[in-house]
Formats: sequence, C-alpha cells, structure tokens
Amino acid sequence: MAGNCLPAVQVTGSGRPVLLPNEIECFFLSSVDVLCEDTEPNATSFPHLKSGVLILTTHRLLWLSDSPSAVAFAIPLAAISHIFSHKKSLKSMFTSPRVRFQVSLSPEGRISASGSSSVVVTIVVKGKWDYDAFLAKFWGNWRGRAWEEAESVSSSGSNVAAAASSSGIYSSDGTVRMVGVSGILRKEQEMWESTDKSLNEAFQDLNALMSKAKEMVMLAEKMRQKLLSGSSSQSTTTGDEEIGSKEEMQELLLSVGIISPVTKESAGALYHQQLSRQLADFVKVPLERAGGIINLIDVYCLFNRARGTELISPDDLLQACSLWEKFDVSLVLRKFDSGVMVIQTKSHSDEEVITKIKILVMKPDALRHGISASDAARTLGVAPAMAKEHLLSAESKGVLCRDISPDGFRFYINLFLEFDRDDMYLVKDQGLYASWVRANHAHG
Repeated sequence: MAGNCLPAVQVTGSGRPVLLPNEIECFFLSSVDVLCEDTEPNATSFPHLKSGVLILTTHRLLWLSDSPSAVAFAIPLAAISHIFSHKKSLKSMFTSPRVRFQVSLSPEGRISASGSSSVVVTIVVKGKWDYDAFLAKFWGNWRGRAWEEAESVSSSGSNVAAAASSSGIYSSDGTVRMVGVSGILRKEQEMWESTDKSLNEAFQDLNALMSKAKEMVMLAEKMRQKLLSGSSSQSTTTGDEEIGSKEEMQELLLSVGIISPVTKESAGALYHQQLSRQLADFVKVPLERAGGIINLIDVYCLFNRARGTELISPDDLLQACSLWEKFDVSLVLRKFDSGVMVIQTKSHSDEEVITKIKILVMKPDALRHGISASDAARTLGVAPAMAKEHLLSAESKGVLCRDISPDGFRFYINLFLEFDRDDMYLVKDQGLYASWVRANHAHG
C-alpha cells in the first residue's frame, strides 16, 4: 500500500539505500516513525511507517525498515512545501519530539513536487537525539535545493554532464561505485585546462582541498563517464597503446573517492552500523579482483583512500567488520593462525586454493626444489604475504611440508603420507613419493 504514495528506494545487499547522482547523506536517526496526521481524503494513501532508520540527504528523506526485508521509501525534499516551526510547551517535555512538514500530492495521491493538494507529515523519534541539530540540517538542505543544481547540469546539453548524472555512488547491481582524481587525459583539451586550474587551487592548503573535495569528485566522475562513453564509441581500429592508456586511466579513476562517506557527525549512534554496511558494498569490487580474499590492511588503505579526508581508525574498521555477523551480507572477517586478518566472501573455498597449490607443488621442478610464497603468489594471483598464509594453511592440513633455510621458507608436497608404516623403506611404484623419486633421478 505504501507504493501508492511514497516512491520505493533501491537497497544494496548490505541494506544501504542506493543514492542519486551527487546525493550526500547528512543525518541519521534510529527508531523513527513517519506518519500522516492529516484528515484529508488524500491522506489515506500515506502509509504509517514504524520504527525504522531515517536518513536525511541533500535530496531526500529516506526511511528504511529494521526488518530483514529491508523495505525503503523516500520523500523528495522537492515535494516539501513547508516545514513547521517547533513550538515548545509543557506537554512537549513529556512526549517524543516531532518534526512536522507539508508535502504536495498529485491528483493520483502520489508525492510530487508539482502536486495539486498537500498533507502534513510527522516524524516521531523515540529515544535520545539532537532535535535542534536535525531540524537545522533539515532546513538547510531544503533551502539549499541541491536537486535543482543537478537538474540544471543534466539539462545543459553537455554530454559529459549527462553521463555523470546517470550514475551515483552505487551501480545498477547495488555495489559501491568508486570515483576519484587522476592524471592526464589526451582529449578534451579545454576540460584538462579547467582540471589543472581546479587542482592547483585545491592543493594550496588543506582548507582549500577540503572545500574543493566535492567539486573534485564530481569532476572526476564526469571524466570517467566521458572516458567510458568514448571507449564504447571508438572504432575497432583504435591502437593497442591508446586502448591500454584508457584502461589504465579507468582503473585510476575507479580507485579513489566515495561520494557520500558515512561519518560520525552525520550518523551519530548509527555510525558503526552504517559504516559496516558501506564497507560491505565498497569491498565487493576489490574482493572480486583479489579472488575472493583480501588482507585487512589492504582494505584499510583502499577504504581510507576512497573516503578522502574522512579517514577512519583501525578500530573503526574492526568494529565495522565485526558487525557483518548481524547483517545478511556475503562477507566474513577471518583470522589465520599466524594472526593475519583478512576479509573473504562466504563462497570462498580453501579447498579450491589447496587444489591449485597441489598442482603447483607437483610440477617436476617443484618436487625437486619446492615452492616459495612468491611462486604461489603468481599462481594464485595474490600478494606474497597472502600466499604464505595459504601455504601455511595447507601445511596445517597435512598437504605440504616446510623447509627453512637461509633463503627462507620452501614448501614441498607431504611425502610422509605415502610411506608404508609396516615397511618404511618400501618405495611404491605409484603415488607422490614415486613421482618425487623420478623427478630427482631426472635431474640427477
């Protein structure tokens, strides 16, 4: 029934709302009811939303249910015609504070910026919260009318701006879209001159950099979209060098900057919960590139680089990862016996990794000289430090044996399982031990 009045909001796999282009989250509230106290006939189409999370953004009011279904609805700030001032009274001291505002409705009963009728909507927050801070931010966002700026940019006729306006922090599959500032583009000379000028201004000092941060992110998003649209329209005769340059540029632009990072100032008591959800969305792309498992230190560096000036502490990262157990996300925080901590997908299989290691360690040269962490890293496509953890894990399961020399660790296939306990000197014609003997004779 809610769909008859409020537009639904797409939700990611971690339960966070998919934001609009250039939309930024500004304030979070928990245990919020949204209801309509109006008695007009049109008010019947407005649902009574109970005990959810309310997110104030630069464009909308977003309400997310606490239920596992993760239902979400939005009230566009453009549809709000009036925000009522709070009147303090003796009665208000003993009741939950309320924020009342008026929204426009279309003749069909849906919320619309150009509606012909209106109803009064009330926000009721249960529990402790900073009423004055929320109301001030609510008034500021409503008066700021950031959505009009986005509309004027999209209607300016610029292909670059049109491409940028078609995407936000999330892609169509719900994963976090990453944007950033990068080096040199060969085309669009005027755009580059403007970029150089903005960069020079931004890096004068830290205050100038922070004031220019949003502008830099938007500019990089426009360049990235222009690059992507240009690559799809290029003819098949494009040189390999130019294609490689474009692919490298796309990687750089995709590696830096989250448009709307969750902060303690905006999320308050919901900070770690929302940070955990945003981290779960963010880490999907790095995990895919790393084969389903990635070192926690690498995640810390990538995530902080993407957040720009809104850095988080290692403790914040650990708390965010530990909350995944409460959410229905496909990620887990894992700690190896050596103490190394990693993030991996629930579908990641140690058996598949060990199978690859077995194939590597059974090669003739490996049977004779063993393998190092660097050898395993090249085969598994991971960093040497992570490859070493996989080798130690395989050793703990009896698949490998370790040899420590001045040159470091070397791992061999475990041949002890091939010996006959009744006759330790018996050499089998088949099996791993026979393969090792043949490999040594071949190089003897």
